[in-house]
Amino acid sequence: MVGIVKSFPGVKALDGVSFDVRPGEVHALVGENGAGKSTLMKTLAGAYRADAGAIEIDGRAVQIDGPKAAEALGIGMIYQEFNLVPDLRVIDNILLGHEPVRGGFLDRAGALERAVAILADLGIALPLESLARRLSVAQQQMTEIAKALVRRARLIVMDEPTAALTEREIDALFALIAKLKAAGVAFVYISHRLEELPKISDRITILRDGKTVATRATAELPPDEMIRLMVGRSLAAYFPELPPVPDGAPDVLAVRGLACERGVPIGDVSFTVRAGEIVGLAGLVGAGRTEIVRAIAGADVPSAGTIAVAGKLVTIRSPHDAIAAGIALITEDRKGQGLVLGMGVRENTTLAHLRNFTRGLFVNRAAEVTTTSEQIAELRIRTPNAEQLVRNLSGGNQQKVVLAKWLIGEATVYLFDEPTRGIDVGAKAEIYALMVALLGRGAAIVMVSSELPEVLGMSHRVLVVRDGHVRAEFARAEATPDKVIAVAAGVAA
Repeated sequence: MVGIVKSFPGVKALDGVSFDVRPGEVHALVGENGAGKSTLMKTLAGAYRADAGAIEIDGRAVQIDGPKAAEALGIGMIYQEFNLVPDLRVIDNILLGHEPVRGGFLDRAGALERAVAILADLGIALPLESLARRLSVAQQQMTEIAKALVRRARLIVMDEPTAALTEREIDALFALIAKLKAAGVAFVYISHRLEELPKISDRITILRDGKTVATRATAELPPDEMIRLMVGRSLAAYFPELPPVPDGAPDVLAVRGLACERGVPIGDVSFTVRAGEIVGLAGLVGAGRTEIVRAIAGADVPSAGTIAVAGKLVTIRSPHDAIAAGIALITEDRKGQGLVLGMGVRENTTLAHLRNFTRGLFVNRAAEVTTTSEQIAELRIRTPNAEQLVRNLSGGNQQKVVLAKWLIGEATVYLFDEPTRGIDVGAKAEIYALMVALLGRGAAIVMVSSELPEVLGMSHRVLVVRDGHVRAEFARAEATPDKVIAVAAGVAA
């Protein structure tokens, strides 16, 4: 890719970017949210057409007019936001557009054989007959990877492929990549998890503000230098210093005997969170952590247990009840559950608290604009204006809009489910600082994260969840990776 330029209304996303990939290499592409990584790869995959620049394959200039043209050239794209048909089976999603046919009819036996072979190569098991919408986030990710392998791509672009995977699933993915590399397959690997790049990548290209900052061999680019090039400044530490929980701080959230049968069944979940405290929920994917916070927030209706906010028992049968009780849920799936993509930043910011912006039957748009503009400035949301559609924002800025939606309310309990999934290091630091600021206002925070360093670095206490139950509790000083992983994996009591 040579001199690629791409602009959107009010934003120049790519400004003369050049990028190359060699056979049998993993070339990592990194940068802050909004740096242009996904836009560059969507241009390569035919989802966008460049305003200027050229694309060459094997030294020959090509025109990529759409995804089919990219696929015909051997380019496979696995997007950060999943691209599955929710009401089709897993096997149908994997083979979509590439179904084996015999005698003019779909060869179901051949389809099953092909799908099973792909999963065997991946070293994973997926419920092939299940509908895609019933899959966990990790299972959806692995289905996307299987789809790309079916198409036998020579160049596979992976946008945040490990964001929701367990360590064992990541190891299996890396082993598969190594096998495909040996066969000459090339990879573009986009990730905010900088610690994994030395394990998997050969070269790294860094983008900032739509421009190429550097391309170097991975061995020549230590993490500190990588971060400095990405954000234009040094980050002394990934995690801020957490203020101590004040002596005698009251319980803001008290959960007793909580149970819910939706998703991963949870049972007999009990814990408290004090004012000014962050309690982290650690565990493997599918342990039930998300189900716990969804039950507290009324996204799933609990079948048993009690919830108290500020010492007062509350009945939560819906998200509306939770909002009225002062509980805010920052969901794991920001596009599917946290935002209305067809609306602008202003509308998404005020939607959960629209009653505060109405006069009779009419919405006070001026008040909406004022409040939204304040949040844009405070959270440093990169958007041309408050009316920009949120679907046009980068993943990190979309996450900030989700946060803005809850900050304008009067919540005292914040449930953060994977708050930095798919977020770059600079945006992570801003979200961590925001969480600390909420503590200063007396809020109680429950945080679910699949990144163990994040749980340990941003929690006063850590609860380890396994099989829908809280299996252990560690104070900050006691929580170590070995202890948490041992409990999460069921090898320690």
